[in-house]
Amino acid sequence: MSSHRLRSAALGATLLTALAITTQVQASTPPNTLVVATSIDDAVSFDPAEGFELTTVQSFNSLYQRLVRPSKIDPTKIEPTLAESWVAAPDGKSITFKIRDGAAFASGNQVRPEDVIFSLSRAVKLNKSPAFILNELGWTADSVDGQLTKVDDTHVKLAWSADIGPNFALAILTAPIASIVDEKAVSANAKSGDFGNEWLKTHSAGSGPFTITTYQPHEALVFAANPKAPLGGPKISQIVFRNIPDQAARRLLIEQGDADVARGLSADQVSALKGKNGLKVEEIASARTDYLRFNAASTTNPALANPALWEAARWLIDYDGIAKDLLKGSVQVHQSFLPEGFPGALPDNPYKLDIEKAKAILAGAGLDKGVTIKFTVFNTAPFTQIAQSLQETFGKAGITLDIQPGVASEVYAKGRARQDEVTWRYWIPDYFDPNSNASAFTLNRGGEGPKNAAWQAGWVVPQLSDKTQAAVREQDPAKRIAIYQELQREVRDNSPFIFTFQGRDPVVLRDNVKGYAQGLNADLVYYDEVQK
Repeated sequence: MSSHRLRSAALGATLLTALAITTQVQASTPPNTLVVATSIDDAVSFDPAEGFELTTVQSFNSLYQRLVRPSKIDPTKIEPTLAESWVAAPDGKSITFKIRDGAAFASGNQVRPEDVIFSLSRAVKLNKSPAFILNELGWTADSVDGQLTKVDDTHVKLAWSADIGPNFALAILTAPIASIVDEKAVSANAKSGDFGNEWLKTHSAGSGPFTITTYQPHEALVFAANPKAPLGGPKISQIVFRNIPDQAARRLLIEQGDADVARGLSADQVSALKGKNGLKVEEIASARTDYLRFNAASTTNPALANPALWEAARWLIDYDGIAKDLLKGSVQVHQSFLPEGFPGALPDNPYKLDIEKAKAILAGAGLDKGVTIKFTVFNTAPFTQIAQSLQETFGKAGITLDIQPGVASEVYAKGRARQDEVTWRYWIPDYFDPNSNASAFTLNRGGEGPKNAAWQAGWVVPQLSDKTQAAVREQDPAKRIAIYQELQREVRDNSPFIFTFQGRDPVVLRDNVKGYAQGLNADLVYYDEVQK
C-alpha cells in the first residue's frame, strides 16, 4: 500500500493498525481483535435496504437486528429480537409487536415504533434489489405507509394486503431487508430524498452487536463492539475484514497467524490445512446454489432468448468433472433451485455432459453456425476456473464464450441493469421458506416489476407467477410442496437458469478462536460470541 494512502484520514487509525499487521516481525493479531482474511470486493452497499451480496449479507446480523430472527439452533423456528413478543390478529392479516424494553441503537437512541415504520417503509420505497421480499406482503411504495401503525410508545402494528398468513409474514420479517435502522441517525444524513441510502452504503445505524467504524472499498472493513446491543454486547472488541482477493495470500496469512479466520479458500487449500498445528477447519453446510444465467432480454444478442440455446447449454456443462476434479468435492451436483434441507427440494439431477446431444439441439434451432456470447464472471477463483471449463465444453458445440472477468460489485451492477449476456451466479435464500427462492426465479409478470432474478434474466412467466403466489396461499403442506416441485421442474428444464451445484462453506480458524457460529443460510453468520 502506498504511503500517501497510509496517511489518509479516511482509513482511520484503527484500519492503519490492522493493515500493518503483516509487517510485524512476529506474526500475530492484536489482542481482542479478530482479523478475517477474505474478499470484500463484492460489497455494493451496507444499507440493509440495498445490500444483497455475500459480504454485506454476512455482515447484517452483526450490524442490525430485526423484530424477529431465525433460531441459531433451529432456523426454521422464529424467536424474538427487538420485539419481545407479538400477537397476530384473528383475521390473520396483521401482527402487533411489543418492542423490547430498553432496546437501544448503537447511537444510544431508543428503539421506537417510529423506527420500525421508517425502516420498513424506506426499504419498500427505495425499491432496491431485495425490495421484492417485502413486496410479497403486498407492500408497495404507495400502500406501505397505510399498513404500518404506531399503537403506542412500545407497540407497532404491521398489516398486509397479500393473501398470506402470519407465519409466512414472520418468515419474511427475518430477512436482512427487514432490519431496523435508527431513524434519527439516518434522517440526519439523508440527501435529496434518498432516505439516507448514500450514507448507509458505508456506515451503519443499527442495534446489532457491532458498528462500522471504517470502510475502505476493496481494502478493509472494520467493526467495533456495540456494548448497548439489546441482546448483549459481543465478547470481542473489534473485527477487521481484510480484503485479500488472492486465495494463496489468504492461506499464507492464516498459516502465519496474521489472520484469525480465512474465508473463501479453494478446496485444495482447505484440504491441505486440515490437521495443521494451530488451525481448525469447519466445513459448514450451505444453502447456496450455483447457476448459469442467460439474459433473454439482451439487446445485443438475440440468440439468448432462444429456449433451444438454454436446452443445449444444459448438456454442455461437465457437472461431475467440475464438482469432483475442479472443486474437489466442495460442492455437490444439484440441478434445482431449492437446496437440500428445504422442504420440497428435488433430489434428481437429469443432466450431464453430452456434447453430441447439445449439437443436435442447436442444429434443430438453426444455431449450428456458431454463436458468440459475452460471459461475465467474478474475477476470483473458483469462478474463473469454472468459466474456463464451460468455455471448453461449449466451444465443442460451436458456442464461443468470451470470458469477461470483473470485480464482483461491477458484475452484480451489470446484471441488475440487464446489461450482461451470460453470467455465473450463486443464490442464497433470504429466509427459511421455499418461497424465498421461488419468488426470485418464478415470479415475473413483465414490466419493471420486482427486480428479482427472473426480471434480470428477462424471463416473463405470468402462469408460473400465478403458481408461485398460489403456493404461498396454500395451507396444506403436501399440496404446497407439490407446487414448489412443479415450479422447480419448469425452471430446471425450460428456463434461462441452469442450476448446477449446492455448496459447502469452508472456514479456517486459528485454534484459539472460540464461539464462531454459522448456519445454513449466508446471513446466519454470528461473531457476537467470538473470543480469542
